[in-house]
Amino acid sequence: MRSYYVYIMASRSGVLYTGVTNDLARRVWEHRTGRGSEFVAQYHVHKLVYFEEFRDVRQAIDREKQVKAWRRSKRAALIATMNPGWEDLAREGGEERAGMAGREEG
Repeated sequence: MRSYYVYIMASRSGVLYTGVTNDLARRVWEHRTGRGSEFVAQYHVHKLVYFEEFRDVRQAIDREKQVKAWRRSKRAALIATMNPGWEDLAREGGEERAGMAGREEG
């Protein structure tokens, strides 16, 4: 069964980007290499700080829209539920949690 992810990435300065994907490892790699989106490339939003997994793509899309509509403070509180230190979940041991085990960054 396929998985879908709603994820939030952050820049060092705290800019947030919320997205949805069916391949979290690939999408993080795309963002980090400037292929993810113009917004992410412009603001250097490269750190995976939050994600949720869904089995139904419609639920994932609905959740992405919900989270995107929130104020930044509410998104920050959501991130803190999973990742209070805003660590990069795709680095330093977080690869397995983020479904990225065995992937190399480009």
